[in-house]
Amino acid sequence: MRFIKINFPADQSEAVIDIVKAAEPIDWSMDNGYGRYEKAIEIVIEKGHGQPLLDAMQSLFSDSDNWRVVVMPIEATLPRKDMAQNTAETNKDEKTTNTTTLREELYQKVSGDSRLNWDFIILTILSSIVAAIGLNEDSVAIVIAAMVIAPLLGPILAFAIATALGDLSLMKQATKTAVTGLAIGFLFALGLTTFMPVNIDSLELVSRTIIGPEIIALALASGAAAALSLSTGISSALVGVMVAVALLPPSVASALFLGAGEPDKAAGAALLLALNVVCAVLSAQLVFVFKGVRPRTWLSQQKASRAVKINAALWAILLMALAALSVKLSIWA
Repeated sequence: MRFIKINFPADQSEAVIDIVKAAEPIDWSMDNGYGRYEKAIEIVIEKGHGQPLLDAMQSLFSDSDNWRVVVMPIEATLPRKDMAQNTAETNKDEKTTNTTTLREELYQKVSGDSRLNWDFIILTILSSIVAAIGLNEDSVAIVIAAMVIAPLLGPILAFAIATALGDLSLMKQATKTAVTGLAIGFLFALGLTTFMPVNIDSLELVSRTIIGPEIIALALASGAAAALSLSTGISSALVGVMVAVALLPPSVASALFLGAGEPDKAAGAALLLALNVVCAVLSAQLVFVFKGVRPRTWLSQQKASRAVKINAALWAILLMALAALSVKLSIWA
C-alpha cells in the first residue's frame, strides 16, 4: 500500500475527487492545504492502483504549476483488511498493471543510483582493488566481497529504464556513469600490476577469458533479475551482486592480463565484459517492457516503443556478433 498526498488549487476539487474515486482507494480525505496550495487530499491506496491515479493527476494539472504530489510507502495500517477482499483486489491489481512500483518511484531510484559522484567513484575504485587481489590470489571469497561493494547495478538499470521510457537524457547519464566506472576500475587494476606480480595461472583469473552458453545465461539472468527486483519492489542487494559478477571481474581480469603482458588473454576478458554488458542491458530492457514500464502520454509511448524495438534489435545483433567473434578467437567453451 501507499500513502499519497496531493496539494492543488481549490477550483479543481471536483475533478480531483472524481479521479480519486475512480482509483478505488482504501481510504481518502480532503482538507484545506497550506502555502500556495488551497486544498489537500490524502489517499491510502493498494499497489497496482497508484499509477493510473498519478497519470490522471498529471494530465489534469499539466498546464498548472500550483500543485504537488507526494508518495510514501505504508509499513502497516489499521484496521486490517479482510483477507478475501485483499486477495480479490490483489488479483484485480495484476490486471490493472504489471508492476507494483510506480513509474515515478522507478525513475527516482535509478536516476539517483546512476549519478556519477564521488561515492560511486570511490566504491568503484575499492571494489576493483579488492577484485584484483581476489582474482590474483585465486580467492573466490575475496572476489565475492568485491562484487558486494561494486556499484554497477545503478547505471545498468537506468539505461534499461531510459530505453523503455524513451528518456535520452537519462540514457546519456547512465552511459556516462557506466563507462566511467568501468574505465576507472580498469585503470586502477592496471595500476596494481606495476607493483603486484600477476598470477596468470590463477583459475579465477583464467576463467574470465572463457566464454560459453552458461556465461551468457548468467548475464541474461542478472539483467532480468535486476529489472524484476526493481519493478516489483523486492530488495536488489543480492541482485546487485549478480550484476557485479558479470561486469566487475572480467574488467579487472582484462587489466591484470594487460599489465602482465598477455594482450590475447586481456582481449578475451574484454570480450567477455562486452558480452555481459550487452546481455544484462538487453534482458533488463525486455523485462521492463514486459512489466509495463512506459511513458504517461500516448505520443511518448509511441516514441518509446520505437526506441525499445530499435534498441532491442541492435543489442540482439551485437550479442550475436560478439558470440561469433568469441568462437572465431577460439575462446568459446
